[in-house]
Amino acid sequence: MTDTAPTLQVENLETHFFTKDGVAKAVDGVSFTVGRGEIMGLVGESGSGKSVTGFSVLGLVDPPGKVVGGKVLFQGQDLLSIKEEELRHLRGNRIAMIFQDPMMTLNPVLRVDTQMIETVQAHDASVSDDEARARSRDALGQVGIPSPEERLKAYPHQFSGGMRQRVAIAIALLNKPDLIIADEPTTALDVTIQGQILYEAQKLCRDTGTALIWITHDLAVIAGLADKISVMYAGRIVEQGGLGDVLDHPAHPYTCGLLGSVPGHNTRGKRLYQIPGMTPSLLKLPKGCAFKERCPHADAACETAPEITHPVEGRALRCAHPQVDLAGVAS
Repeated sequence: MTDTAPTLQVENLETHFFTKDGVAKAVDGVSFTVGRGEIMGLVGESGSGKSVTGFSVLGLVDPPGKVVGGKVLFQGQDLLSIKEEELRHLRGNRIAMIFQDPMMTLNPVLRVDTQMIETVQAHDASVSDDEARARSRDALGQVGIPSPEERLKAYPHQFSGGMRQRVAIAIALLNKPDLIIADEPTTALDVTIQGQILYEAQKLCRDTGTALIWITHDLAVIAGLADKISVMYAGRIVEQGGLGDVLDHPAHPYTCGLLGSVPGHNTRGKRLYQIPGMTPSLLKLPKGCAFKERCPHADAACETAPEITHPVEGRALRCAHPQVDLAGVAS
């Protein structure tokens, strides 16, 4: 483990689900790096493999799923090769995950203060009950929960779905982890609270050096949050780069389609653009490029699966027909 190592470096990660109908390659050769204080948006439609990627990093994939290849280097240490006990110590302390369903984080039969104080003291036994309670109260205030002192005494069922999600986010922020993986955590929240949480996430990364992976299908959220973006389709990264570079000059037809379907990108009065077709089953992926059956630019070259290329520094692309000349844009 070295001080110069990135917070997280994922190399050729492969996670397969072994079912009676065959093997589903949910994550197929995914690679990316997230540095200290950096925010990466992991974007794609439902079923693209982005959530399974997050679970794989934390070792939370259960049978019939299994991580079958690659490396997950956390500050230089391969998480796939360490013992479960060591990994459990890292979770919630130096690595935290915010789940899309808050009840995956919250215990329904324990008061919120009990759960938050235990979270603090599980990783630092020297913290007193009063100090842990104060930190818990402040964390609830950070995510916009009114009267946090009173709310600490409540049970999860006494909160709305959006409030439960905010409690789950507060728990993830408690120990100021080195890495947070957030799986669409603001989907159930109204726009005002979503904006507050995005602000707090950016502030945490800026002030403490926490690295953040924000998993979402919502490009509008990523546009105001991330430093860089990785676009996933059918278990693979199809495009990567700096946020402004990818949003201003998308090269993969799938990225272009995602951006085109954002309401703000459409001309007033015109029908909202939709990517034709559906995401293919991971059990029955087409030969060659997985996107070819939905792509208006597909031809014979797409019958061969494209390899990842790096047309310019800082950009990665998996496509035989890039929509822009990235070398020309860079120059």
